[in-house]
Amino acid sequence: MILNICVITPENIFLNQQVEEIILPTNTGQMGILSNHAPLITALDIGVMLFRKQKKWTSLILLGGFALIKQNKVTILVNEVETTQQIDKTRLQNEFVIAKQNLEQAINKKQKVEANFIFKRARARYQSIQ
Repeated sequence: MILNICVITPENIFLNQQVEEIILPTNTGQMGILSNHAPLITALDIGVMLFRKQKKWTSLILLGGFALIKQNKVTILVNEVETTQQIDKTRLQNEFVIAKQNLEQAINKKQKVEANFIFKRARARYQSIQ
């Protein structure tokens, strides 16, 4: 069976195609989706979404949002999405280390929230090229 996947950002429809399997980064962990999945709405965390088409896995970096799963259609509404081709791999490791240090050194609540967002984005980018 096939799943129809549609990734929508505020600017446009980023992706609209048929796939065989999806792994989403939800707020409670990763969620695998196959055809005939039970209807569901879930919040998405900043992280890597994987999807499989003809035995080939592709990754996208989702920066928060929601997913609606219903009747073999997965609609994903996100604030922002990135492909691994958009990532400068030479700077990636350095950004990840700096983001982790900034999170550890954050003092007040505002700094912690901002540092956590930057860290999650850097971690998702780093995971997407592994």
